[in-house]
Amino acid sequence: MISIIEGILVAAIWASSFVFVKMGLIYMGPLTMAGLRYFLAALVLLPWLARHRAEVANLPRSMWLRLALIGLCAYTIANGAFYWGLRYLPATTVSFLMSFNPLLVLVASLLWLKEFPSRRQLLGLGIALAGGVIFFAASLKPDATLGLAIVLLGLVAFSAFGVLGRDVARQGQVSTLVLTTLPLGIGGASLLLVGLPLEGLPHMTAVAWGLVLWLAVLNTAVAYVLYNHALKTLTALEMNVLLNVTPLVTALWAWFLLAERLTWIEGAGMLVALVGIGLVQQRRK
Repeated sequence: MISIIEGILVAAIWASSFVFVKMGLIYMGPLTMAGLRYFLAALVLLPWLARHRAEVANLPRSMWLRLALIGLCAYTIANGAFYWGLRYLPATTVSFLMSFNPLLVLVASLLWLKEFPSRRQLLGLGIALAGGVIFFAASLKPDATLGLAIVLLGLVAFSAFGVLGRDVARQGQVSTLVLTTLPLGIGGASLLLVGLPLEGLPHMTAVAWGLVLWLAVLNTAVAYVLYNHALKTLTALEMNVLLNVTPLVTALWAWFLLAERLTWIEGAGMLVALVGIGLVQQRRK
């Protein structure tokens, strides 16, 4: 039950990211903003990581490679693509596309982790995806092919991140803090090395710094610690379907911050998706 609550908190926090990122793109390029967010988040966690010096020093080379791969998949490729895609697509469209991530995780979990969902979980997955379709059907518009391709690349990388993170978390070979901080640092630094030469120096005003720090501390450092801790109990599929509520909460953030109202069709889609997500959390005995 605690892990499910952690997953819900992560979904609620990450749902605000699309709104704040869209605001931040006025001041800097998407890759630079993503790099700053994740690298600063790693720096925020660094004092606590110092208490795990012995663990970090004794990590085998194979674990370093896996943590680096997690960082590159999650932050450099996936979130870099999501930030970049927001330049071409509306935030609601990117959120809607992300709701299809559990399908990719399901296939990867079957092939790699040998975690087989029950019939009830598969039914819940289908209902959750149907709810997402109903919710966003009225607001979706034709978008640029380039933007769609960029976000789809991010979805593939994020699915790999979910499976790799679950594989490391369930083995218990590293602590949650190490599993969170090291990939953040590797992925964030890689994004800055790519973004700064391509996009140039950002125009950092007080508002820009406020957005980046908010995203780094709450939406990244705190949220990813909760995410990785929940993965010790939840399967990759369960976690990613739980995160399927993120685009629905994004709409609530937009309503609260931008005074946008939900239609009755969107409300019905939200209820359908929540029912499906609840079914996926019902495990086999």
